[in-house]
Amino acid sequence: MTKQDSGAVPRHIAVIMDGNGRWANRRFLPRLAGHKQGVESLRRCARACVQRGVQVLTVFAFSSENWNRPEEEVSGLMGLLANALAKEVQQLSRDGVRLHFIGDRSGLGDKVCAGLAQAETVTAHNNRLVLNVCFNYGGRWDIAQAAARLAEKGEPITPQSLDRALALAHVPDPDLLIRTGGEMRISNFLLWQAAYSELFFSDSLWPDFDEACLDEAIAAFASRERRFGQTSAQVQQSQPTSSHPQTS
Repeated sequence: MTKQDSGAVPRHIAVIMDGNGRWANRRFLPRLAGHKQGVESLRRCARACVQRGVQVLTVFAFSSENWNRPEEEVSGLMGLLANALAKEVQQLSRDGVRLHFIGDRSGLGDKVCAGLAQAETVTAHNNRLVLNVCFNYGGRWDIAQAAARLAEKGEPITPQSLDRALALAHVPDPDLLIRTGGEMRISNFLLWQAAYSELFFSDSLWPDFDEACLDEAIAAFASRERRFGQTSAQVQQSQPTSSHPQTS
């Protein structure tokens, strides 16, 4: 699949990267080895999205509930994030990828927060792909923090104002949400933004999710009719120039 197929390619893809631990367990490796392999899969997926003309990729890297995992795994994930930032940011910048880290940074260490901010600054000028990495993120947290910000300013809470206050207000809502690992739930990810996303569940564990898996998900997306509350007849009659709803 190439950029020439742009009519069938979602503008924004979101991914729940599930299965790193199971991938490692099946190979009798520490769970952290699966997370390390997951970084390689993310690198591969980002590159493939650029090649296919996807404009935004949002990935669920660490949920607010993941703090409940074993301390050794959480500590390892924090170290892995720091190492990935040091090793990957320059290459991502050369590839034209702009990084945004989405989530509650109050629970992260100073070193990690500084690394996130630096990575965002280094890549701020890029425009080939926006890569949102959701770290210490939860969909309920996102909605609650947006409502709190509006209340603090004394602004009325409406669907439009809430949409502008959410952590992903800088990008359109995801067209396609992929979950790997065979589970069929969204696990507190993009609860607001995924209201009209097409869902695709892959049995592949995240470290095994390759270009062919991505193309399968994109092909499934292209085969679906997106109605946004309308009937099929209305959609066919209106023939919109874009399948994406307007965002603020």
